[in-house]
Amino acid sequence: MSLENIGIGLGVDAHKFKPGGPLILGGVTIPFDRGLEAHSDGDVLMHAVIDAVLSAADLPDLGELFPATDENRGRSSVDMAREVARQLNVAGARILSIDAVVLTQKPRISPLRGQLRESVAACFDLKVRQVNVKGKTFDHMGPIGREEGIESRVVALVERGYTTS
Repeated sequence: MSLENIGIGLGVDAHKFKPGGPLILGGVTIPFDRGLEAHSDGDVLMHAVIDAVLSAADLPDLGELFPATDENRGRSSVDMAREVARQLNVAGARILSIDAVVLTQKPRISPLRGQLRESVAACFDLKVRQVNVKGKTFDHMGPIGREEGIESRVVALVERGYTTS
């Protein structure tokens, strides 16, 4: 593996809370009293993962692949992730590692960590050890700390020009 074939991508997504649910993070429906305002399912974790891997693979971003059209209204981020995994394969790119942080005062992410890692790994046909997810609070500061919404930041490491031979 040549270092010139390694790409690092950063993905960020954030949405405001809305009354009622569902709250979906990393493809997992989370028991919570609020959901997220969004055109699709509002999955800030999966959206940030998708943007990070697309960036690392030097492919178009989430908004270009899945624009805010009627066709994509309420679209499942798991479906988007599976399509991106297919496009990565066609482009000869493979994900080496994903590191994600979900910024939220509530719900607590640590009890969900294993489920979130497994779900993201499954969408991209990865081993769970290739995906890390952690939660951070803002100690009641700013919009995240006031429980107005959730943000996710993700870094992905991708090998481009990969062949299975």
